[in-house]
Amino acid sequence: MPQTQGRERRLLVNQVKMEDIISLCKRRGFIYQGSDIYGGLSGTWDYGPLGVQLKRNIMQLWWRRFVDERDDIYGVDAAILMNQKVWKASGHVDTFVDPLCEDTVNHRRYRTDHILKDNGIDADGMTMAEMDAAIAKKGIKSPDGNPLSRSRTFNMMFKTHVGATESEDSISYLRPETAQGIFTNFKNVVDSFYPNLPFGIAQQGKAFRNEIAPRDFVFRSREFEQMEIEYFVDPSKWQEAFDELLAATHAFLEELGLKPEHIHELDVPPEDRAHYSKKTIDIEYDYPIGREELMGIAYRTDFDLMNIQRVSNKSMEYTVKGTNTKFVPHVIEPSFGVERALMAVLSSAYREDEQNGEKRVYLALPEYLAPVKFAVSPLLKNKPELVEKAREVYAQLAKANPGRVMWDDNGNIGKRYRRQDEIGTPHCVVIDFQTLEDDTVTVRERDTTEQRRVSINKLA
Repeated sequence: MPQTQGRERRLLVNQVKMEDIISLCKRRGFIYQGSDIYGGLSGTWDYGPLGVQLKRNIMQLWWRRFVDERDDIYGVDAAILMNQKVWKASGHVDTFVDPLCEDTVNHRRYRTDHILKDNGIDADGMTMAEMDAAIAKKGIKSPDGNPLSRSRTFNMMFKTHVGATESEDSISYLRPETAQGIFTNFKNVVDSFYPNLPFGIAQQGKAFRNEIAPRDFVFRSREFEQMEIEYFVDPSKWQEAFDELLAATHAFLEELGLKPEHIHELDVPPEDRAHYSKKTIDIEYDYPIGREELMGIAYRTDFDLMNIQRVSNKSMEYTVKGTNTKFVPHVIEPSFGVERALMAVLSSAYREDEQNGEKRVYLALPEYLAPVKFAVSPLLKNKPELVEKAREVYAQLAKANPGRVMWDDNGNIGKRYRRQDEIGTPHCVVIDFQTLEDDTVTVRERDTTEQRRVSINKLA
């Protein structure tokens, strides 16, 4: 195939639209509506072949940066179902609530703060009484135009029972966060490894929240994944640890391909922080839905370990090596939501341009995040000699890049390029008749659309 240079490329849009991302995700096998064939289940999402790989690439990058490449952070994988005492001690049973209001005609339920936000009112820091007063003053109605009830609290934990009988003793909950599984294993890790302070425990895994009104695609759903660290420190040295983890967080976000100008730090004021936090920085991102929280880092003091000590009657003190000094460590918590990171990555990578009078959509994903690194194609799928050679090249690349190589012979070469662009594949490798002569292939680059001849043995 001949090289092509100087193609007309013109940026069409700067503002990514959420509906465009959602359409691409379904069309190309990233994300589907959960239980779609049966009419769906609100707030649940299924990840297709490309979505699974993209999520794993994000999670593996996080694990590599925060666990594998550090000698002060240990990984765990705690159970999803936990003793109910965990959630009583943590305060979730009593305080893990959202304000709920109801359409008085059709009885549809909404988060009161979301109703206010949709009507241009920031409800952060408001009490339920203040939110109700704001609704009354502005004459705000439900989305269906009906009056709204007064607000009440709604506990977001999914309750279940463990065992064959249902009783108060058999109650358990699907975990609403992964953090408590880390805290309950603090003593286990100390006893097994006796690490020096400061040290952290990290976990990735599913969490569940019975959201009143899931919304904004995967941004707010009932089932999601978290990546969390509880970093245990000497109380006198918490600020140093906080600053280091904040810097590491920014470095990770840069690796995700997120532009610094779209990332913002919010120093959460005392009245808006969780009751256990003495300092919280929310990292916000300019999503297509607006500026929203991407992740947070909080100084949780000794709240969690002291609660465990109080309820379990077991000491959570750490003994400094070589001394008789004992104290309950304080905690710095960087908490990431995988789906929010994925949504930021997709919105940051989404591009539209124009080539030779035609619109092109592509995902400018960093190569190490792209679900597919190479797509391999015979120029013509009805030529056995090209197909055979293409299969050899495919096998060679697949062995060197497990799970990151796709075979693509569907449609003409232009359609294949467009499809791979939307997937975010950095390199399309095409086997043509010249390949049979000199063992070189055409490699077409996603971002520039430039094509070059490369020797097969130099393909990475």
